[in-house]
Amino acid sequence: MKNKYIYFAFLLLYFLNTNAQCAMCRAVLESGEDQSAAEGINDGIMFLMAVPYILVATLGYIVYRTFNKSEKSKEID
Repeated sequence: MKNKYIYFAFLLLYFLNTNAQCAMCRAVLESGEDQSAAEGINDGIMFLMAVPYILVATLGYIVYRTFNKSEKSKEID
């Protein structure tokens, strides 16, 4: 069980360091001298990308827990 938490933490921290820009955004932002705008765009893209995955994972866990709980109650009866 402890390994699952370590693996999850590693995956969570791993994708935070990736750069996620489309080709057009990268071309426009690299042409400027100020790189703080590019870092801000990267952070925004990563935030927008992560939220749907977190929501789907939460929903999947709830469904899994619901079905797993119902099977355990059938075994007891």
